[in-house]
Amino acid sequence: MTVQDQAVVAEFTEWTGQAPQGVWFAPGRVNLIGEHTDYNDGFVMPFALAVGATVAASARTDQMVRLRSVDMGETVELEVLRPYDQPSATTGWGAYLAGVIWALRQAGHPVGGIDLVLASDVPIGAGLSSSAAIECAVVAACCDLFGLEISPVERAKLARVAENQFVGAPTGLLDQAASTLCQADSALFLDCRSLETESVPLPLADQGLEILVLDTHTPHSHVDGEYAERRATCEAAARTLGVPALRDVTNLDEALGRLDDELQRKRTRHVVTEDERVLQAVELGRSGRLRDLGPLLDASHASMRDDFEITVPTVDLAVETARANGALGARMTGGGFGGCIIALCEQGTGEGVGEQVAQAFAQAGFNVPTWFTVVPEQGARRIS
Repeated sequence: MTVQDQAVVAEFTEWTGQAPQGVWFAPGRVNLIGEHTDYNDGFVMPFALAVGATVAASARTDQMVRLRSVDMGETVELEVLRPYDQPSATTGWGAYLAGVIWALRQAGHPVGGIDLVLASDVPIGAGLSSSAAIECAVVAACCDLFGLEISPVERAKLARVAENQFVGAPTGLLDQAASTLCQADSALFLDCRSLETESVPLPLADQGLEILVLDTHTPHSHVDGEYAERRATCEAAARTLGVPALRDVTNLDEALGRLDDELQRKRTRHVVTEDERVLQAVELGRSGRLRDLGPLLDASHASMRDDFEITVPTVDLAVETARANGALGARMTGGGFGGCIIALCEQGTGEGVGEQVAQAFAQAGFNVPTWFTVVPEQGARRIS
């Protein structure tokens, strides 16, 4: 068990006076490519990280839900959330946990009282899906504790219900699917309409490569108007074009000619071209040509910057500096307006690229970034 795993067990034991019935982990994720395509019924290609959320939990004999955060040093207590309870029953960090219990019960699953302790080492607001990791860890715990037979895809969907309807963040399925379905040493190709998935090999080390994840420490939040505005604009463009979603646009030039609203034109161009980049990335993974991912990452970032308009100066500087210092390609990852970038690097060079970005940030007066190199990990699982 990791230090984090041991911490939640120790906290649970001290808090309740007995050992937990189990310990579960769900990872954060990095999206290799495919940004803001998920809620447009498009394609995404994330992979799971080693960092994530760990929960220690036991079922109770009454209807009380007791939630404790190791990181916050806080406790939330409430009665089991019924389908007709108001989602505002709890807010803050507790909403992500309570929302899962609410979503499970809303779907008819017999979830009762529970004691649960949470710890997470996913940076909050970095675009690495800290909220989904928490939700998916709680789903896994509830399934085991209450004997629920729920498929991995359905688990991801229930976690999304918690985030959409209880927390109030209008996200797509990408984050929860990645945290639940990803396999080690692979990226997850997800068709967000059919929910068909494929594990795409990502043997970076075998090809002398590594991926640098750099947190710009420019926090962002999906629970704001910017994310919702992008989604609404995409939906409006689809209605104007007479298609179910922007994923269904087959002739981009013709579609752009039919859109009078400039924002709809720009958002449409990003989504349609980003879907195509995901499909190209999948083919590169299948054929083992991972070095050719670099130009796709670069094009994705330019599209997010110019057409979807979700990058910020810190992110742009990080991407530009990474490219200037040897990265084969780089892009912002996550919902936008801050967070992390990823850079495809020659093996052993990622640390140096991170140092160069830190120097550029210091010269620009930005916050000090943090960074690490990653390999794809397994999704949500029981640890003990």
